[in-house]
Amino acid sequence: MRKPFVEDLIRVGVQDIKENEPLSRHTTWKVGGPADFLINVKTKNELENVMKVINKHKLPWRVIGRGSNLLVRDGGIRGVVIKLDKGFEYFEFQGTKVIAGGGTSTVMLATKTARQGLTGFEFAGGIPGNIGGAVYMNGGAHGSDVSEVLVSAEVLLESGEWITLSNEQLAFSYRTSVLQKDMRGIVTEATFQLEEGDAEVITDALTRFKDRRRQTQPLQLPCAGSVFRNPVGDFSGRLIEEAGLRGYRIGGAEVSTMHCNFIVNIDQATAQNVLDLIAHVQKTIREKYHVELEPEVQVIGEA
Repeated sequence: MRKPFVEDLIRVGVQDIKENEPLSRHTTWKVGGPADFLINVKTKNELENVMKVINKHKLPWRVIGRGSNLLVRDGGIRGVVIKLDKGFEYFEFQGTKVIAGGGTSTVMLATKTARQGLTGFEFAGGIPGNIGGAVYMNGGAHGSDVSEVLVSAEVLLESGEWITLSNEQLAFSYRTSVLQKDMRGIVTEATFQLEEGDAEVITDALTRFKDRRRQTQPLQLPCAGSVFRNPVGDFSGRLIEEAGLRGYRIGGAEVSTMHCNFIVNIDQATAQNVLDLIAHVQKTIREKYHVELEPEVQVIGEA
C-alpha cells in the first residue's frame, strides 16, 4: 500500500519517485545511505507541486544536483531529496548574457560560452556540478567564481513562492550565498553577464584549465572536489602534504597522492571512513600548525 505522501504526489502528476534510494548512486564520492524518497523533477510546474505536497506532509527536504561537493552520511537522509531532471538542462544566449536552467552542467555551459566567443565563465570549465549548485555554493576556481558574473537567479522558495534574486540579494561570499543561511529555496534558472572575446583564445584558456585539473587532480577516482577551504594566505593541500598525510588512508578513503586537498574513494569507502579521515586531517593540521581547516564539502544526512 502506497504511503499518503506518494499518493498525493501521483495525484498531482509526479511520476519519477524512488523510495529508499541509495544516494551512493547519486554522489561523485559514491558513498551515502538511502533517501526516504528521491524525486526527479522534470518541469517548474512539477517542482512547485512537489513543494506543495512536501509542505502539506511537513517533510524535511533538500536538493542535490550532480552530487559533487557533497558527503551523505551512511544513515542516509530522512524525508525528500529532489533532483532537477532534463527539463532544467537548457541555456539561451541573449547578446552577451546567457540564461541557463538550474540543472545545466557547468562544464557544458563553460564550453558553449567559449565557443560563442564569450569570456568570463572559463573558471567553471572544471567544476563537476550544475548551475543551481554553483549559484547556491558560489562555485569557483582559477581566481573567479559565480559572484563575478551572475546577474540574477530564479528561485522557488520553500514556501512555494517564486522570486528572482539579484547578485546583491544573494549576498555571496567565499563558497557561500544567502541560500545556505537565511533563505531556503531551489535555484531553477540563472542569468550571467559575460563579455565578448575571441572564441579561439577563450577555448584555449578553457582547455588549459581542464588539462591542468586533469594533470593535478584525481578526477579518475570517486571524489568530491576540494575537501577543505583554503586558509587565509595559504593552501590546504600544501599544509596537508607538509604534514606527511599524502596517501594516508582510513578504510577505503585516502588522502589523494595526486592532490592532498582531495580525499578519494579507492576501495568501497563508507561515508564514515571519509568523515574519520577529514577529522584526522583537521586534528593533525591543528596540532602541527595551529590552523583550523574548514571543510568545503557539505556533510548531510544521518550517521
